[in-house]
Amino acid sequence: MDLTPQQIAVLDRLQKRGFAIVAFERYANHIGVRKGNCAALLAPIAAGGFALFGQASYLMGGNLSVRVAADGRNWFVWKKERLEGTPARLAELDAFSAELSAVLLPVA
Repeated sequence: MDLTPQQIAVLDRLQKRGFAIVAFERYANHIGVRKGNCAALLAPIAAGGFALFGQASYLMGGNLSVRVAADGRNWFVWKKERLEGTPARLAELDAFSAELSAVLLPVA
């Protein structure tokens, strides 16, 4: 993947804030970022930055999960596995998403 200097600067800012740049095999056209138990996929955009591809996820066994609501509760699901979306896990995911969004904003 060819990255612009602006995109490289974004990745550098992410690393300085403790995010790890990772690859998710099924998403070769995207850049993965991870921090703690959370991860997200970034899609390069023509303007030189990145857009969030889908939603941030809670990791299950190193895999991106899907957040669902069932039976009045939140769950993280990957294949046939599910993990309850406890207040602590949801707070971690919210904090991850907020920090990631702040870093992705263009720097003036």
